[in-house]
Amino acid sequence: MRTQPTPGRLARLFARLDREPERPANPHVPVMSRHRLVLLLATLAFYLAIVVAVAATTWLVRLDWQLMFFRPYQQWPEVHAFLDYLVVLGQRGPTAVMVLAWLGWRSWRQHTLRPLLVLGASLLLLNVTVGAAKIGMGRLGPHYATVIGSNEMGLGGDIFPSGHTANAVVTWGILAYLASTPRARRYLSAGSAIVSLSVGLTTVYLGTHWLSDVVLGWAAGLLVLLALPWCEPLVARVEVLILRLRDGFLRRLAARRKPAPGVPPRPLTPVGPRAVPATAAARKDPAHGPRATVRPEHSRPAPPTGGTRRPQAHDRNQPRGGSARPLAGG
Repeated sequence: MRTQPTPGRLARLFARLDREPERPANPHVPVMSRHRLVLLLATLAFYLAIVVAVAATTWLVRLDWQLMFFRPYQQWPEVHAFLDYLVVLGQRGPTAVMVLAWLGWRSWRQHTLRPLLVLGASLLLLNVTVGAAKIGMGRLGPHYATVIGSNEMGLGGDIFPSGHTANAVVTWGILAYLASTPRARRYLSAGSAIVSLSVGLTTVYLGTHWLSDVVLGWAAGLLVLLALPWCEPLVARVEVLILRLRDGFLRRLAARRKPAPGVPPRPLTPVGPRAVPATAAARKDPAHGPRATVRPEHSRPAPPTGGTRRPQAHDRNQPRGGSARPLAGG
């Protein structure tokens, strides 16, 4: 008995990349559980503790200055070029484009707008919370510090918390948040944690951020991810509204293409041999009898207008007394 060949690994991969026949019946949507709420409150307390420690110029600020004077980019210059590229994984523009492409494919494959809407909600929360904290605390960076040992707050800066670090936590963590299986969620969580840690420490190495900026950036990004389940009801309503508007637009577009009631549809021009006109067909039909030869009007001789017509050659050969004498015109 012949059995069906087992599909290879590449064939299974392409099968997984293909579009699903319909939207998943029970998609995984995280909820604000008690465990998640405890993590959210603990992270918020840690966030506030970092802010108070920096504002009070405690040991954390002294550690910031010690690392700044250590100048890691001078201690290990051989990795400077590599880390210049690695820090791009925390920039909002490139990372948002990469994640948007992946989540756009997810939306197309699963017939849902939820991945794109969740990404938009997370980036909006990130910009509002981190941007407000940056402007509100106004801390200067290591390259622009003015007084050694001070916290450099309230001087018009915008580096506290670290935007690169918070963006890396949210942008790559959203992939783990939207994972459809527990195994994928664990792997993506570990990968996003490694990327966000690497980006934060890279900014300290390059001297663009204090260590406390990076620590507060980790906490700010984690707060956004933990608060996303509160946005899920709004995301669901927005998705329903967008799909309803899309269906209405498609119905109006289809109605415009239909002919108006009472108006017969326009006949289509036949494609193929050239149609023979009815007059030509009637002439070729033997039932109508022999076709009469009709001379066109422009080929008929004009009638004489006056005077004596000159006889033709065969008339001049006849005698004058005959009956075939020229006719008098007039």
